[in-house]
This record gives sequence, structure tokens and C-alpha cells, in this order.
Amino acid sequence: MSTVSGWLRGWLLLAGLSLSPAVLAEVLLENQLWRVQVDPATLAVRVEAAGAAPVQASAGVLRHKVSDMVRRGNRIEWQWDDGRWLLSVDLDQRDLTFSITANSPSQIEFIHQPASAMGQALIWPLAEGRYVPRGDRVWQKFLLAQGALDTTQDLSLPLWGMEYEKFSLHWLLTNPYNNQLRFKTNGDALGLSARHRFTSLEPSKPLTFSLFLGDVDPLAGAKRYKQWLIESDQYETLANKLIKTPQAAKLIGAAHVYLWGNDLLGPDDVRNWPLLIARLRGSGVLVSELRAAMDPEALRLLASETVLNRYQQTVMLRSLNRALNVQARKTWQARAVPDMQALVKGYAEVREQLAVVLKDTLAPDPARWGRTLSRRTIERLQGAGLSRLWLGLGEGWEGGLWHPETVRAAVSAGYLIAPYDSYETALREDENPDWATAHLGDRANTECAIVEENGALKSGFQQSGHYTDPRCVRPLLERRIDAIQKVAGFNSWFLDAYAAGMLFDSYRPGAPMTQAQNAAGNIAASRWINEVLQLPSGSEDGNAATAQGVLFAHGMQTPVIGWGDRDMHQPDTADFFVGQWYPPEQPAVFFKPTRLKADYRRVHFAPVSRLPLYQAVFHGSVITSHHWLFDNLKLSDVRVENELTQLLYNVPPLYHLSAASLDQRLPLIVRQDRFFRPLHERLATQALTAFDWLSEDRLVQQTTFADGTRLLANFDAAPRNWQGRTLPGHSMTALLADGSDSQYRVQAAP
Repeated sequence: MSTVSGWLRGWLLLAGLSLSPAVLAEVLLENQLWRVQVDPATLAVRVEAAGAAPVQASAGVLRHKVSDMVRRGNRIEWQWDDGRWLLSVDLDQRDLTFSITANSPSQIEFIHQPASAMGQALIWPLAEGRYVPRGDRVWQKFLLAQGALDTTQDLSLPLWGMEYEKFSLHWLLTNPYNNQLRFKTNGDALGLSARHRFTSLEPSKPLTFSLFLGDVDPLAGAKRYKQWLIESDQYETLANKLIKTPQAAKLIGAAHVYLWGNDLLGPDDVRNWPLLIARLRGSGVLVSELRAAMDPEALRLLASETVLNRYQQTVMLRSLNRALNVQARKTWQARAVPDMQALVKGYAEVREQLAVVLKDTLAPDPARWGRTLSRRTIERLQGAGLSRLWLGLGEGWEGGLWHPETVRAAVSAGYLIAPYDSYETALREDENPDWATAHLGDRANTECAIVEENGALKSGFQQSGHYTDPRCVRPLLERRIDAIQKVAGFNSWFLDAYAAGMLFDSYRPGAPMTQAQNAAGNIAASRWINEVLQLPSGSEDGNAATAQGVLFAHGMQTPVIGWGDRDMHQPDTADFFVGQWYPPEQPAVFFKPTRLKADYRRVHFAPVSRLPLYQAVFHGSVITSHHWLFDNLKLSDVRVENELTQLLYNVPPLYHLSAASLDQRLPLIVRQDRFFRPLHERLATQALTAFDWLSEDRLVQQTTFADGTRLLANFDAAPRNWQGRTLPGHSMTALLADGSDSQYRVQAAP
């Protein structure tokens, strides 16, 4: 350091001074931990941690004209392009904090991270978290193929990091909205760029982000982000949530189970098939309307004189159940605004009429009708010793309106039971009647639709209907949930997509909405369900920007994999086809065992690539599990890795159940429950404080929790020795804070 430059910096520490870029092309900020050089014209950032080689964290963006630069200590402020943007950088201990404010709508690149900055590995928030080693071609191919990444929807946490020999660096996007990231490669390393859009809805909203200097700890950035959430009053512990929603205590220790086959009638409900067929051929208003809604195959069976075999009975029962749904929906679907009282009464009225019209053909007590959603199923679950469960009705709340007695039996058994409900998309009256939960009425479809900047209404999920403004559909949400809950008796709720970080700007005249307001609307809806209705609510994924309102989320442990991959979604690709959404009582997409392509196995399930980043932030706040497309039993070739990681991170398993699969799946659920439930009862409210690789090959891993409990996973098929203790192959060892321990071995096949 020259005498002149040292004198100049010392003088600037004493008094703010307006500087010309000709005087100081790069600005040096430093403290005892690190030195940072910032180029005000390009935002290039070069850092040098104490005792380590320098790193070019950002190579800078296109050069801008710099003016009105002022320095006060380790903070600088200046303008770009004659005041078009106002910028500041502040060094405080381990945080280098940036702020950029625009004076008009615009887009800007703000980080240009060169491949050389990758260091030894990239720490990436894909779902729970991933460790991406430098030079890994599979990872390079995967990340490049992602294209532009949205930082609220495509990242579980708005951060990423780079690991070096003596330290780590972590970018934190404290304004996570309207950002896009894109990867590029250079040789064996990955670089990335970050862009932000200042919209016309709120052009003066600052873009804020920071660079954090961490220790050699892959969780360092996640821990800093959690601290920032706490400091900015955006973090709530699970313990505090339980005070506000006491029923949520039933989530602790509970496995999550979706039930399929929730229509009105099951095969055991038909006592006299010949008489049933005869009645369905007869006259009368109800049977005529049911016949009108049956499919051609069932109508051919009705028209024939054939005695139905087992397959034909199944065809007939499916068609009859579908016709019953159509009949009940007539009271409320295809309306400008659904009549909620007609909705909740319609199913019971159809059931009551059916019991009269088909008397002597069906079991005498309609309260015990049903296939999977039946009292028989609840009794089986109780008899197996499962004291804690979250039960979800994957087909929505219609099953609960058909079977309120079963819902109440589940509640009496101590379980939480919830419908899968949808408000993110509002369908037109002529669209997919079987997606009943998305039928919010024609008024919501148009008046609550997201309006794009060009004035078009934004198409909804899979180009159906329109995506909605949560503030606009909120009154409808409140009326419908309240009405259904009172009749069906649900004691929990699940909102499709509300915590998935899928956020929109809406340019509706008189009712504009920013992505931040979209997030706030989703969070507020979930909180209303939790705190006003006292129904523990969950949603999809649990991404950070929308995680505040939910108690639980599905999709963080295993996310959606291969969306858009033809080999996984076309029936003619047998090796990797996940299955169809059929039959309705046991959809193959959930129940058919499936193998994964090798690259997907590497990216999503290789133990050496996984990190509990999300749990380092949200364990002890949000309870997460798998996405329902990939439950504990779906992926046959990664079952061991899947279950061990789930247990290591202390998150609940998720399963699908049908009446036909109970015998096979129930023993598997019970087996893990005996190990997982007592651990989760101990740890659910505890923070995950550390993660360690205990072997050079990283196949022995350890998580540590705030109470001192340690969980050790051996991902190797062979036993491993650690500190005089034998860890069996494919096992989990729990070392509790009180000195006790327990072990569990994963079964490779069910």
C-alpha cells in the first residue's frame, strides 16, 4: 500500500467526500476479516479473505458513467448514467451489502460471476440443497439446461455460495423478486449472471443483495440468511406457530399420507349387482341423470344382458361414481359465483337420494360407504399403531363432502385430515369439471385473473383458465373453506402452489400487484387458515419467499423431477414412464414404481451432492416432505438414498395409500414410524445447526440439532466404523442429547 493511498483512505474515513472516478477507479473497503475492491463503473468485486488468495467474485457488468460518489468509512454511494440509477455498497464485518435504485422502469445485470469464482464447489439451493463439485459434467449439463432461473420459484432459498480451501463466499438476494439467473461454463467451472427488472409497478423499489464471507462450511450462507430473516422480522419458529395454532402439534411425529379412491362408493358397498344393474336401467329422475353422465363402456354393459365379471363391475362402479360427482356438481359448477351453501349441501343430498333409489342394492348405512376414504381405512391405520398421521385427500374436498363421518372418525383418531385445495388457477365453466377445486366461478376467472403488461390475461396451470391475484380470490377462498370445513369436518388444509414461489406482477387497471404483494397475499391466506380457522395449513414446496404462512410443505425433500421430459411422461417409454393419472382409485402416476435416468439420480439423490441448506434455515419453522409426485416408495432405484436423507434431515416421510395397496404399504409405514416419530417429537422444533461429512468419500454424514442430538447416516451398503462405533450398511444412528441412542436400517425393497 502506498503512503499516498493510505493517507487518502484515512482522510475519507474521517469525512465524506465527493469523488470523481478519475480520482479513484476502484474503491478499497477493508476490515480485519477481508479486503474488497469494488469498481463503481461496473460493480466488479474482488475479495481477499485474510490469509487467502484473492477471488474475482464478480467480473463486472457493462460500464456505466459514474458521478456524485461519496464515501463515509466503509460505505460508498454514487450514481450511474447521470442519476438513472443510485447505488451504494457497505462493508460491515462479514457482509458486503449492495443497493441499486432505478428512477424509471428498466432491466439491469448486477452480478457477472466468472467461472473462476466457482472455487472447489458451487453450493446451490435446488430443493433441500446441492453441493456441485467443480468439473462435474453431469451437473454442468443439468444447470445449463435450466435456462433462465427465477429466484423465487426455481430456488428454494434466494442465495448461492462458492467453497474455497480456507473460506466460502455466499451471494444473498435480500430482494428476491424480479430476478433471473443464468449459468454458463468455462472449461471445468460454472459461472453465472444475475439480472433484475425494475417494473413500472414499483420502479423505485431498491434491488438489495449482499456477499457474505463464510467459514469453510457449506451451510454458512444459509445460516446467514436465517439470521437476516430474524433481524428483519421475517422468521417465525414452529414453537411460536404452535401457540397460535395448537392443533398443529399433531404434525409433530406424523407421517404424511395421501388417500386415493375417495368417491362415494367402493366395491364392498354393492351388495346385489344384478339388482343394482336393474335399478340403473330403470326410470326415475336420478337414475336417468346418472345414466346421462356415464361413459359409453358402462352404458354398453347396462344395455347388455351379461352378468358382470369383476372387471366389468369395476368399470361400472367407476362410471357410476363419476356420474354421482357430475350430479353433485350441478348445484354449484358453471356459475358466475359459486353458491357455497348449495355446494356443501349438494353431495349429501345426492347421497341421501341414492340410498333411497338404490335401496337393497347397497350396504344399508351410507355413513360406512366408501373405498379408501372409509371408516374401515381409519380403523386399519389405528389398528396398526399409527397414532400420528397427516392425511390428505388428493382429489380435493369432494371426498369429505361424500364422507363427513369418515373425516370425523379420522379427527377422533387423533389425525389431521385435509383436502388438496386450489385457488392459484381459476377455470372457465367449460373447462375440466373434474378439477373441481379450480372451479371458482366465471367472475373469478376473468375479474381475478393476472393481467400481463400487454393487457392479456395470464393463462393458468397447463394453459387452463387463468392464474389469479390472491387478494381478489381471498373472499371466495374464505367463504368456501369455511363452508366446506363446517360440513365435512376437516381439521387441516392444503393450498395448491401458494408456497411454491410462483409469483406474478399484475397490471390490472385499478388493482395492480407486484410479486412481493403476490407473496404477501399467499402468506396472508395461509395465516388466516391457520390462525382464524385454526386449521394447520400447508402448501407446495415451501420456497423461502412464500414460506412464512405455512406450517408444512410438500416438495422440498424431493422436488418435481423431469417436468417436460418426454421419457418420463409418454406411455411408450416404459423404462422411465411415471404412469398415468388413472385409474382414479389408484393413479399409476403415484403408485407405479419407477426408475430414474442416471443423470437425475446423480443430481437429485447422490448422497455426496446433497446438503440440508433449506433445513439450516427452516428446520424448527416449517415441516417439509416430498412432492406428492415422488413419495417415499415411487422411485425404486433410489429408495435407500431417499429414505436415509429424509431421516438424516429429520423430515417426515410421505406416502400414497389406496384400499388395494394397504396390505403392502401399511407395514412399511409402520416400520419407519417406530423410528421417525419419537425422533421428530424431540427435534421438530429444534434448529438444524451443523452438517458434517464424516468420511473422505462423504458417504457417512452427520446432522446436529440445537439440543445436541446428532443423526448419523451411513449411505454405504457395507458397515463403517466411526469413533469406535459400528454403523451398519444403509443405516441411521441417532445419538440423543441424553446419551441414549437408536439405530434403523433402510430396506432396499419394500
